[in-house]
Amino acid sequence: MDKLHTVKKSRDFSLIIHNSIFVKNRSYIIYNKDNGLCHYRFGISVSKKLGNAVYRNKYKRQLRFIIDKYKKNYQNGTDYIIIIRNGYIDLDFESKEKDFIYLIEKLKKQKEIFNEKK
Repeated sequence: MDKLHTVKKSRDFSLIIHNSIFVKNRSYIIYNKDNGLCHYRFGISVSKKLGNAVYRNKYKRQLRFIIDKYKKNYQNGTDYIIIIRNGYIDLDFESKEKDFIYLIEKLKKQKEIFNEKK
């Protein structure tokens, strides 16, 4: 995941979190909002409650790898904010991957339903 595809500013994080649709499960909360750009962007957040900096960086590296692996599943012009939850720590890598893909697919369906209602 390169710098072009990341959300860095705190203001952008809070805007997306407070004004968007979301899905969640035991491992993640994923917020989704249109960004008006021609590419997608990701922001990753890990609480200090999940471990020290070494572990938090490990979790972010794992998630970035999963994000890069499934690039074709994301919609251009969309921001995603991913918050890693406590359940993430106890799972093996394959389960983390399955949980993430499940939520991305669920988010696509939810967004289609939301757009139909407009």
